[in-house]
Amino acid sequence: MMQIHHLVVGQFQVNCFLLVDEATHEALLIDPGDNSPAILDLIRRTGAHLRGIINTHAHLDHVMAIPEIKAATGAPFYLHKDEAPVLAAAPEMIAAWLGQQWGPPPDIDATLTPGDELHLGESVLEIRHVPGHSPGSLAFVDHQGHQVWTGDALFAGSIGRTDLPGGNTQQLLQAIRSQLLTLPDDTKVYPGHGPFTSIGRERRSNPFLIVGSP
Repeated sequence: MMQIHHLVVGQFQVNCFLLVDEATHEALLIDPGDNSPAILDLIRRTGAHLRGIINTHAHLDHVMAIPEIKAATGAPFYLHKDEAPVLAAAPEMIAAWLGQQWGPPPDIDATLTPGDELHLGESVLEIRHVPGHSPGSLAFVDHQGHQVWTGDALFAGSIGRTDLPGGNTQQLLQAIRSQLLTLPDDTKVYPGHGPFTSIGRERRSNPFLIVGSP
């Protein structure tokens, strides 16, 4: 069985998740956006062995703790290939938005490919491509557990912003409908920011997704 641990990190209040297999204590870390001491403390307290850092995308608010986490744990960092330019631009954006220095960006140890699966004990995460907020945005689907990590593609009552480089509103809406709304209604949604929700709730009430919405 997979344990799910959740932290809200950084100025942008990013939802960071540590997934730990109960039997083996192997773990995957999703979107360590900031506050590496708290994340490392969580890893220590759970007795987890971090197998990898898997990011939904590479915007500055989702990547800032990665260098420290990699250095402390030796865990590899995985990302969609189309996010490499986004990651490369992160130091400049962090300087412009937050007024602080950050970099160089961490090396991408391997790429995440849509359609592939990530295994954590007996749990399996399917990788799905949901571009539009960022070119290589991904979602991680646990079909057995009826849950999905959507990054900044889908939020409770909203969708990701599309005004950053590589953003495209129509592409995002199409990706949400084909890659996320095809999941069962009882699928729990863990977004990159804000409260958790479900696919059914968003299908019924998200103003960006209901029929007739722009």
